[in-house]
Amino acid sequence: MSLPFEQLAFLGFDVFGTVVDWRSGVARAAEPFLARHGITVDPFEFAREWRSLYQPSMEAVRTGARPWVRLDVLNRENLAQVLERHGVPASSIPQAELAELNRAWERLDPWPDAVEGLSRLKRRFAIGPVSNGHIAGMLRLARFGGLPWDVILGAEIARNYKPRPEVYLRSAEAAGVAPAQFGMVAAHNTDLAAARALGLRTMFVRRRFEHGPGQSTDLQPEQDWDIVADDLVALADALHCP
Repeated sequence: MSLPFEQLAFLGFDVFGTVVDWRSGVARAAEPFLARHGITVDPFEFAREWRSLYQPSMEAVRTGARPWVRLDVLNRENLAQVLERHGVPASSIPQAELAELNRAWERLDPWPDAVEGLSRLKRRFAIGPVSNGHIAGMLRLARFGGLPWDVILGAEIARNYKPRPEVYLRSAEAAGVAPAQFGMVAAHNTDLAAARALGLRTMFVRRRFEHGPGQSTDLQPEQDWDIVADDLVALADALHCP
């Protein structure tokens, strides 16, 4: 790294895909729902379709085409779209069931290395999510998976979505650190590129199966990020965390 390790004060983490396995968790929650309503689609494909609407729905907020809304609202709207694709109007399903399925995004398993790696990193740095997830959802996800955050930052405090600059800068400001003291940890090259442009340090963690065995994106670092690690335990090793 161009910045000495000892000057880093805070590590911010992308969460969906970097810290937790969204694909398996959403598929697990969707399987009984799909069976109950006779929707003949593979649960993992359903999870992929739902996730595919994630960026387009946030882009409407990023461009100002709609006012700020939290991610749980967008996820619920996107769920209705996916159901419509499969010929099932959301209005035909009890609202309580839809709300319960939408909470799948708050019940995702951490990757096997995540809790150990975060716990070690926390011994040396303050840590927290810099996620597009809303604060209440991040809190419930942390409690579900045992994620040892010090603070929850990200989209809701900025009232916008990554990779908008204000998400990173307001997170750093809220953590009380300068951008150069802030390390952004992500499995997504675009996330790190946005952070680097603002002077944050960048740490790429490989998640080769975030999108399943056929994944074709983010398999390798696309820039010379400050650290490249195979998982969060390896990142803790690279940062000399006990």
